[in-house]
Amino acid sequence: MIYIKAEIPKELNHIDDELKAIYHSKDTVCFYIFKSREIRNEFVEKTKGMDKTECEEIYKNYE
Repeated sequence: MIYIKAEIPKELNHIDDELKAIYHSKDTVCFYIFKSREIRNEFVEKTKGMDKTECEEIYKNYE
């Protein structure tokens, strides 16, 4: 397991984990926030194997 110390905004900590999808690249961590667990799971399935830019494009459909 790898831990990276970071200051996470309180607002992000208060969001239910089942509404967040977390992706990372070599220099960034992205938190995608959804209105329901079902929508989050759909996003995760659609974006499997995609890079950050592709995920961001798909996420625009969920905002």
